[in-house]
Amino acid sequence: MIRVKIMRKADRSIESFSISGHANYAKHGEDIVCAGVSAVTVGTVNSIEALTGVVLDSKMKDGFLSGRLASVDSEETSAKVQLLLESMVVMLNTIAGSYGTYIEIQDKK
Repeated sequence: MIRVKIMRKADRSIESFSISGHANYAKHGEDIVCAGVSAVTVGTVNSIEALTGVVLDSKMKDGFLSGRLASVDSEETSAKVQLLLESMVVMLNTIAGSYGTYIEIQDKK
């Protein structure tokens, strides 16, 4: 099972996330759940850097990705980063809506 943890500040903004595990929906190389989650999460990290210039403190290895947002100087940039992170959460919840037995999402303060 893939486990997603979204950590939020008191104001509900996302400060970090982690994704761990494998869906085991299908054999390695054919697992559409793992592929979807990987595309959404890695794509989000790359989009944040490419579109805002903000580099997340991220770690990635087989079956694991985490990202932590350092302080962002500009409110406008922070809002863009949060929009991209919230979009990631929406996409992950969409995947969970169809493949809920393979992915668990914890979204907490």
